[in-house]
Amino acid sequence: MIPAAPAASGGASTTAGEGKRPRPPLGVVLLSCLIAAASLIPLGFVVVMTVATGWDTAVALIVRPRTLELLGNTLLLAAISVPLCIVIGVGGAWLVERTSLRGNRIWAVLLAAPLAIPAFVNSYAWVSAAPGLEGLFSGVLIATLSYYPLVYIPAAATLSRLDPAIEQSAASLGLGAWRVFFRVVLPQLRIAVAGGALLVALHLLAEYGAFAMIRFDTFTTAIMEQYRSTFNGTAGNMLASVLVAVCLVFLLAEARLRGNARYARIGSGAQATPTRLPLGTWQPLAQAALAAVAVLAVGVPLWVVGRWAIAGGARIWETSELAGALGSSLWLGLLGAIVTTVAAFPLAFLAVRFPGWLSRALELSNYVTSSMPGIVLALAFVTVALRAVPGVYQSTGLLVAAYVLLFLPRALVNLRAGLAQAPKELEEAAQALGRPPIMAFVRVTLRLAAPAAAGGAALVFLAVVNELTATLLLSPIGTKTLATEFWSLSSEIDYMGAAPYALLMIALSAPMTYLLFQQSKKAAGQ
Repeated sequence: MIPAAPAASGGASTTAGEGKRPRPPLGVVLLSCLIAAASLIPLGFVVVMTVATGWDTAVALIVRPRTLELLGNTLLLAAISVPLCIVIGVGGAWLVERTSLRGNRIWAVLLAAPLAIPAFVNSYAWVSAAPGLEGLFSGVLIATLSYYPLVYIPAAATLSRLDPAIEQSAASLGLGAWRVFFRVVLPQLRIAVAGGALLVALHLLAEYGAFAMIRFDTFTTAIMEQYRSTFNGTAGNMLASVLVAVCLVFLLAEARLRGNARYARIGSGAQATPTRLPLGTWQPLAQAALAAVAVLAVGVPLWVVGRWAIAGGARIWETSELAGALGSSLWLGLLGAIVTTVAAFPLAFLAVRFPGWLSRALELSNYVTSSMPGIVLALAFVTVALRAVPGVYQSTGLLVAAYVLLFLPRALVNLRAGLAQAPKELEEAAQALGRPPIMAFVRVTLRLAAPAAAGGAALVFLAVVNELTATLLLSPIGTKTLATEFWSLSSEIDYMGAAPYALLMIALSAPMTYLLFQQSKKAAGQ
């Protein structure tokens, strides 16, 4: 056995120096902690209100028949709608990406298109077409047609980049096409499907306008009714606490379902091109099924809104309220997108450059808050503002702050991906060439991350333009957006007057939806 040679002292010191992890800039940490602290306001509000109510009163309000009815409605809605969204989303993605479907590029866009139509606009269209719609199954219809793209888009992106080598191996062992799909392909979609299903479930908890229009009671519609009848009432606060608890259960269930599994190809060589399964005699049935989904989810809303717009004539487009609502929506959307993207930057910077428990904890706090319905966050902001800083109540700043907390993850995920493509070594190379550190950061890192930041800002803009509940409660007096004006007119059964607002929301949402679709394809390498 040969004794090891003693290490040189210089080498020891170098190793020790390399072992020290760099510390993140103090300013970035403080900004990130401040944003995370603000994001905990809604959760803190729910906890404080529950404790202040008292145990006996809280239990009496939570276990009363009305709360149990709302809980049953909400859970039934999720139990039926989420599986339907999974079936349509995964089935559509498989047809588009893995079969010889004719016109697959057209169907790929059409299946994502319902995201451009806000759920409350979809509900308005269906109520106009069939005034008798109400109750649970009407809610399932609206929810499924509005939200299945949240499963379809990630499932299609995952399918398009899966290496077919495993599928080919399974087929060579004698498994048929269906058994290969269920035993090989579907398990590899678990992460995408679990994430999409969680988004659908959280949207169901947060949605107000779509279910109020069909007279289907959920926690969010009941909380809004309580808010209007008794501002900051005890019953409304207890409903909010139950709603937050359901949100947390959904988050934990998604994390459990997703697990720690990762599916990635690590072998050498290029990935093979997947072989598309021939549909043969099933081609007409596949075309008919996708056509039915497209007609119900996109055709009906566009046809009904267009019909009301034509029936109203030119006069419904010549109102000053329409121009003002469009201007307010554009201004708030742009302001919310900019502020949210800027607020997400320090969190993304920590996550990419200084990963660790601190960055993960700060990110998690924002994800938990953004999963809460807008009504809960708005109630928290209203209560805290009136008690602590009355001057900011019903101000634009407070409304934008709510948008930031609601939609921060949309910008954060994109920024994190963009910063990951701009490693620190590029900055160091620029500094070695004579650039000052700040200029190297601006000219290299920010420049490379700019497209991702723009994508995240576009998604936030889309969310702000279509946001309803928080805007109704927090917007300054006299501020009217496309969403709030549409809601006001449609609630008065003025369907012709509401049509222009619906069309403008769809027109503003369509480019952002297409951008989201293109981003998913880019992530898949297409």
